[in-house]
Amino acid sequence: MSRSALIVIDVQESFRHTPDWSDTDLPAFLERQQALIDGCVARGVPIVQIFHVEPDGPFSLASGCVKALEGLAIAPTVTFHKHYHSALAGTALPAWLVANGIERVIVSGIRTEQCCETTTRHASDSGFAVDYVSEATLTFTMTHPRSGRRYTPQEIREHTELVLEDRFARIATVDDALNG
Repeated sequence: MSRSALIVIDVQESFRHTPDWSDTDLPAFLERQQALIDGCVARGVPIVQIFHVEPDGPFSLASGCVKALEGLAIAPTVTFHKHYHSALAGTALPAWLVANGIERVIVSGIRTEQCCETTTRHASDSGFAVDYVSEATLTFTMTHPRSGRRYTPQEIREHTELVLEDRFARIATVDDALNG
């Protein structure tokens, strides 16, 4: 199996202070995210924790919310702060992955269709094999700005899987990702 790293994207308290936040899917997400983290630790797979940081609001360092989401036990190998949607844009993550011989990344975190999907596409385009672990991602209901249609987290997750599968990533369960 190629050398892998788990990327845990934006699983941070900041989201609790946004208007879209919902606890509805949180217990299942935390269980699957924790299983993925624990499985990677047990297999010696490095854990990369990514925090989104902005100058103001709940994503600012001054807010005190740029920390692991309550209920998640994580001791990352390395942590990076990002300012863009992709964890690879404007951070030292690409150099770290190359320096550590990483060939495959396992993507998880918050938000399914935003930072997780964008990081997946960027990683794939950068030459990494990618396992996208949908069950270890979280998102929230969204309303289309023109039609007014509301999309559930499940619909968003399914669309993200549709557009990533066999183009940018292997859509994987936690067990799939842990077993290569």
